[in-house]
Amino acid sequence: MRPQKSQGIKNLFLIAIAAFCLVLPQSRAWGFEITDSLGNRLSIEHQPQRLVSLVPTATEILFELGAEESVLGLTFHDATLRGADGKTVVGGFFQPSIEKIKALNPDMIILSSLHQEVKETFKDSPCKLFVYGTKSIEHSYENILTLGRIFQKEEAAQTLVQKNRAQIEHIGKKLAKAVPGKRKRVIRLMGRDQIMTPGNESFQNELIRLAGGIPPDFGKPGSVVPVTREEWTRFNPQVIYGCGGDEKAADLFFSQEGWKDVEAVKKGRIYYFPCELTCRAASHTGYFISWLSSMIYTREFAAPENEILPTQINFSGNINIDLDYVKSAKVNRSFILDFENKTLMIDFKTPQTIVSSLEGERSGILTVGNHYSPPPTWGPGHFQGIESIRSGILKANKKKKSSTAFLITGADMDNLSLKEKRFKEMKVVVAATAGVMSNAVRMSKDIGKHYEPGTINIIVLTNMKLSRRAMTRGIISATEAKTAALEDLDIRSTYTPLENRATGTGTDNILMVQGEGETIENAGGHSKMGELIARAVYDAVREAILNQNKITARRHVFQRLKERKLSIHSLASNVTCECMNIQSIEKSSLSGEVEHLLLEPRYSAFIESAFVLSDQYEKGLIRDLSLYEEYCLVVASQIAGRPVELIEDLVTAEDIPRVMRTSLNAVFTGVLERLRHE
Repeated sequence: MRPQKSQGIKNLFLIAIAAFCLVLPQSRAWGFEITDSLGNRLSIEHQPQRLVSLVPTATEILFELGAEESVLGLTFHDATLRGADGKTVVGGFFQPSIEKIKALNPDMIILSSLHQEVKETFKDSPCKLFVYGTKSIEHSYENILTLGRIFQKEEAAQTLVQKNRAQIEHIGKKLAKAVPGKRKRVIRLMGRDQIMTPGNESFQNELIRLAGGIPPDFGKPGSVVPVTREEWTRFNPQVIYGCGGDEKAADLFFSQEGWKDVEAVKKGRIYYFPCELTCRAASHTGYFISWLSSMIYTREFAAPENEILPTQINFSGNINIDLDYVKSAKVNRSFILDFENKTLMIDFKTPQTIVSSLEGERSGILTVGNHYSPPPTWGPGHFQGIESIRSGILKANKKKKSSTAFLITGADMDNLSLKEKRFKEMKVVVAATAGVMSNAVRMSKDIGKHYEPGTINIIVLTNMKLSRRAMTRGIISATEAKTAALEDLDIRSTYTPLENRATGTGTDNILMVQGEGETIENAGGHSKMGELIARAVYDAVREAILNQNKITARRHVFQRLKERKLSIHSLASNVTCECMNIQSIEKSSLSGEVEHLLLEPRYSAFIESAFVLSDQYEKGLIRDLSLYEEYCLVVASQIAGRPVELIEDLVTAEDIPRVMRTSLNAVFTGVLERLRHE
């Protein structure tokens, strides 16, 4: 008995030691303090597990660091981040839903100094409040490192900071060689009803300086300041840039005297970038500075004598394509025009005949590929011309023009999708890249304006030998499948998004490889080969869109409104109603109430159903809307909490289709009626 008792005590002792050892490193790792952007000190005892992030800049960084598992709630601005699907959307940046945040029972909230209501609500709770702001580029690095420490992603944070520093340092060297002692006057365009620009207190002017530009200094305090016509003409910008809705200010002012008489407007040096780049100092600051700099100094960056890096491969990664005649497949990373390009290269054991929508039919091909040119090369590349671009790709990848056929895209090769479909001994392999956010079109409806290499690129290979007829017919099968993928995702035309789904982008290309094996004469819709091509293309295009644009069929209603260029805030701002003056209902309150309402599944589904009905009505497939309009009255009454007899004409923009306008008016009417009686 004694030995057993002794052994039991020993086991308990060992368990206690083990438990102590497990706890000890944790207690040492945590127990630290951090300082937020307002100088508040926070004690961090454990890694947050139930985080709500109300600041898109911080959310982007967290996802980039790989800390997305700790994020339970975010704003609808972040709903397309990779890994955001399934996270709770708590509203927009300016007016998040307090109730939605409370329901998540957060242990930390990342907020800005503007979120006073959130701060007041949670100030006495156990929830940590981390106020996030960005004063400068260097401060943005401190923020990244702080978030890395909080979420145990220190190494990833250091890597991200180093990456941005290296990109900015590279641009500094490029500028020193290409434009020594020369700088252009650059202004960030902001505003809607008046011209505004970042003030000296904003990091955005630092972005301009690091990109090699001279920002304005109007001597006005604030992060965003108004610009008078006299100040505008005196500064005389040589380059103007903005994002998203900034185009409205340009359309309004750049046809007027004085505003149109500056160098940038006269020469058409006006550029628009994604808002998540122009308005943030976060994960991609160095990337944006590189892109902006290349647009400011396009001609200088295009000059071969100004290159500072050799045109050559610096890394190559293999990928698997299981076809007997494929010798190898890989993605090469190379420097072209001083920026890293990525090229899918598929080498064959024997020469192949191909049919390409970019180059037509070609024989004796030993390599096919798909080349990604990053944004900093777009301006210089277009300045040099397509043949120079092709020469650079061939030189970097050590290929001959006579035996190489490739496609060119602005979609990152890191987002490549490979899909394989089989039937008995028959196999089809498809490699696709896709980006649909900048030039998606609906053929037969939208106007063609220009040409440039493809945005949705598809390469089709099989383990059979396709005849000429089969290759050309296979292009039709692949095109129809691509269009089906876009329509099933409700990808909107960039040019007519309120009325039309896209059928493709204006720059798509398909490359069919003849292959080896049993001869196939038909790849149309009734053939098994056509079916396999279509199924593989459909899956590859959907996955490539997900990889590149983070778009899924289940994306949030606010994202789908954005794709139609509809903003609840803008719609509310344009509402004209006597009740708003009589009842002192502010338009910001109306906007916030509507946004909160659309966070509810039943009302977001109401708008989503309106999307579908609107498309069908505009096509003439539905003729009578009387029953639907009665249903809109029911919805407005449910929102109001009392009977509503008439849908008010609050959303009056004539370019919004009838069904969408009626549906939005039902929502706004219901919310206003409820606010009147609160």
